[in-house]
Amino acid sequence: MGEIVPFTDNYSDQSNLDGFQFEFYCERCGNGYRSPYQPNVKERGKGVLRAAGGMFGGRLTSISNAAETMSWNRGTNSKAKDDALAKAVEAVRDEFEQCRACGNWVCIKVCWNAEIGQCANCSPFVVDEISRAQAAAQVEQIRSKTREKDWTEELDLTTRAKVNCPQCGAAVDGGKFCPECGGKLAKVLFCTNCGAEQKEGTKFCSECGTKM
Repeated sequence: MGEIVPFTDNYSDQSNLDGFQFEFYCERCGNGYRSPYQPNVKERGKGVLRAAGGMFGGRLTSISNAAETMSWNRGTNSKAKDDALAKAVEAVRDEFEQCRACGNWVCIKVCWNAEIGQCANCSPFVVDEISRAQAAAQVEQIRSKTREKDWTEELDLTTRAKVNCPQCGAAVDGGKFCPECGGKLAKVLFCTNCGAEQKEGTKFCSECGTKM
C-alpha cells in the first residue's frame, strides 16, 4: 500500500499530459503561489511511441492512441500525479497557515495574525482596525460639520429655478437673469387691466385685483 498524499482545499490543478503543476491560493486575499513545474517522465516515452506510430502507422498508431486515452482517463489518480501533488504541497507548506477558528488556509505574509494564531478575518490586526475606525469617524465628522453649514445663503430660493431661458431658450444653471440674452428667467406676467408686473402663479393682480 502506498503512502497517503496530504492535500488542501485551496488549490487548483493546472497539470496536463506533459507535466504537473498546481496553484495554491489564500482563501482571504486570493494571492497565491504556483508550484514548480514537474515533467511527466512516463509521458515522454509515450510521445516517442506516438511519433513512431505516425511514421509507420498500423498497430503502433493504435497502441499510441490507447496509451493516450488511458493517460487522460487516469489523469486524476495516477501514481505520478500523486507524487507530484505531494511535492507541490511540500513546496508551498511554509507559505500558508490554516486558521483553527474558521478552517481557511491563508497566506502568512498578508493574512496571518501570528500574535494571536488565527487569520486576519477571525482576529483582525489591531492597528488596521484602529486606522479604519479613525477614517470612518473622520468621514462622519466631515458630514456632520458640512450639514451644520448653510450652503444656501447665496442662492435665490424664492424664484422658481429654470433650466432654460423662457426668452431665448438658452440652457442656464439658475439665477435671476439669462447669461445669454439678459432676460428674466422667471416668467414675466402683466395685468391686462392696469399693466402691473406680477409674479408667476399670481391669480389676481396685486394692484387692481383683476383676475389674471
